[in-house]
Amino acid sequence: MTPAHFTFSTAFILGLAGLAFHRTHLLSALLCLEGMMLSLFIALSLWAMQTGTTGFSASPMLLLAFSACEASAGLALLVATARTHGTDRLQNLNLLQC
Repeated sequence: MTPAHFTFSTAFILGLAGLAFHRTHLLSALLCLEGMMLSLFIALSLWAMQTGTTGFSASPMLLLAFSACEASAGLALLVATARTHGTDRLQNLNLLQC
């Protein structure tokens, strides 16, 4: 395993662990998701550069576009949650109450 591969794998695993174990605020969950997407983007970009084929050159940009859409939807949910509940703490959110 190369040091670059180890670094991106570790960054992804740390983002996943932060998402799984540190779920107090919605903003921290969104930041962990963005960290995971950033490590996937860099790893996919380096993989596309190492293979040297032009067929995979568009895949990092496609992943980056989906990541931007995910971030905007997450921030919209954060603003909507903060306006309706007054906080972004995940313990205060109950999906059974409508």
